[in-house]
Amino acid sequence: MDIANLIQTVLIYALPVIFAITLHEAAHGYAALHFGDHTAAMMGRVTLNPFAHIDPMGTVLMPLLLYFSTGGAFLFGYAKPVPVRFDRLNHPKTDMIWVALAGPASNLVQALLWGVTTYLLIANGVSERFFLEMCKAGLLTNVVMFAFNLFPLPPLDGGRILVGLLPWRQAVWVSRIEPWGFFIVMGLVITGVVNTLWMQPLMQLTFALIELLLSPLAALLP
Repeated sequence: MDIANLIQTVLIYALPVIFAITLHEAAHGYAALHFGDHTAAMMGRVTLNPFAHIDPMGTVLMPLLLYFSTGGAFLFGYAKPVPVRFDRLNHPKTDMIWVALAGPASNLVQALLWGVTTYLLIANGVSERFFLEMCKAGLLTNVVMFAFNLFPLPPLDGGRILVGLLPWRQAVWVSRIEPWGFFIVMGLVITGVVNTLWMQPLMQLTFALIELLLSPLAALLP
């Protein structure tokens, strides 16, 4: 195991991961506040301060331990979820969709911005590997978060979006999965189902979309 290389990779990913997590959770809080739920605001979670969203175990310790113990082969972590009282939203069933979608949407926007930053650095003659690799890490991190969180099973954002879209009867049935949803998702991740049937196809589509949106910038480069 090349410790120096692993440490360098951690440093490259640190800032993009902090931004990805912070803006994802803050977006949920801002959306909930906009649609009538003040719970997150009263708890100080409608903020861009990363310390309000970072979970010491799930955001820092667990990912680092997994990364160094597996040589970067397996990585998993989580942030403190923003508390949302869906019953306090102006229109709970429909507003739930927008609140849930806000997090992944923030990651899609960030992925696009990291891509824009890459082209701007290249256009200005910046060839420092560290900064270019950080942009690449930011793009990848946010696309992964975007795709993973849209998996249609509670408590992931995709599951909440699905509950909001389904008719009441089916929505209630799906929402009852939430207490066990985390363990079901982890089981599907470990067995490779999520990666093969969900992550890879959606990430390919997302990268293609970002490439299309960035194509005017690419055309300007020599």
